[in-house]
Amino acid sequence: MRSRYTAYVLGLDAYLMATWHPRTRPALIEPRPDGLRWLGLEVRRHVEHDAEHATVEFVARSKLAGRAQRLHEVSRFERLEGRWLYVDGDSGV
Repeated sequence: MRSRYTAYVLGLDAYLMATWHPRTRPALIEPRPDGLRWLGLEVRRHVEHDAEHATVEFVARSKLAGRAQRLHEVSRFERLEGRWLYVDGDSGV
């Protein structure tokens, strides 16, 4: 999760695509709004459900046009060929 957050902050779309599960990977990463500033990541919880499935709850803080924003999500990951890949997330938590 931390590496994907860092990739978002740095605009490393190739890394994001490479760490996204092929079953749910979008064709393109949506452009980030001009002036978006990431302020930090708090990983609140990590649960390995079994050897191939895990969830990570996190809060990412940002600021856009002087307004603070928070993304609170529970992300699902699946291990595929030995690598943890992002499947999807629920931001309605």
